[in-house]
Amino acid sequence: MRKRLLGQTGVLVSEFALGTMTFGQEADESAAGAVLDHYVESGGNLIDTADVYPPVGPRGASEEIIGRWLDRQPGRRDSIILATKCRGRMDDSGNSEGLSRRWIIRACEGSLRRLKTDYIDLYQAHQWDPATPIEETLAAFDSLVRAGKVRYIGVSNFTGWQLERTVLTAQNLGLSVPVSLQPQYNMLAREIEWELVPVCLEHRLSIVPWGPLGQGWLSGKYRRDAAPTGPTRLGEDPNRGLEAYSRRNIERTWRIVDAVQAVASELGGRRRGSPCAGWPTVPGSPPRCLAPGTPNSSGTTSWRPTSPLTNANGPSWTTSAHR
Repeated sequence: MRKRLLGQTGVLVSEFALGTMTFGQEADESAAGAVLDHYVESGGNLIDTADVYPPVGPRGASEEIIGRWLDRQPGRRDSIILATKCRGRMDDSGNSEGLSRRWIIRACEGSLRRLKTDYIDLYQAHQWDPATPIEETLAAFDSLVRAGKVRYIGVSNFTGWQLERTVLTAQNLGLSVPVSLQPQYNMLAREIEWELVPVCLEHRLSIVPWGPLGQGWLSGKYRRDAAPTGPTRLGEDPNRGLEAYSRRNIERTWRIVDAVQAVASELGGRRRGSPCAGWPTVPGSPPRCLAPGTPNSSGTTSWRPTSPLTNANGPSWTTSAHR
């Protein structure tokens, strides 16, 4: 798997990231461990999580699963770029959320404990916090970097003006500057192209998108003429994901979904006799294709290229298996 530099750092990350939002919810510990094993064996090294994952169930379970997995892999920690986030509410005790200095330091200590590690490679603000001055937030992140508990910082789900203000404030105060943005980005949600992508290009921040398959809408498993059923996100809860896509413009959503399925079908037809023709592969026997919906020669579905990771070295790709 090819590697790209993370922002303006010298850190190489794999073109495919592994998102772990539903570890502990849709993927139990055994399944999560199998996914992690397969990912690193395929050459991946960027594992992304958050303290509030999974969204349903015990908070911190995803980090705990990853921590126990790392604990069973002596010597593997140094080869993994581990990313997590803080901002969301962890409990109802009060002051257990936000981007205040008090909570950021406490949240970081909790993530380090659950992940069973001494440091976090990429520590990200999960969302903007209107209650806390950005100067306080950046100073707290900078103190963690200086203490060696965090290597780099990033942000997620920021708007254009929030990202620009954050970067300029950090530069002006001589604090650690974010190296990446993690926004929602897929063919159903392209709003980041209006302002966020230009800001990232201007300041050479990497874009590490979440939701590249639109919560399953772009995976090919949902169709106009069949209601979602079975063990899928919309099958278990038909309203899940509809707020973000279908109810906003259901006809537009289905046109895009239909187009994706048509292209996938056409590409599949062109590749008879050579499942990986025209697409990069993961070395192995048999090789695994890096194509959307393309089965490899063992009949399993491969990792899928999704949205671009923009940095100084040109475009690359990132995806997440459980988002």
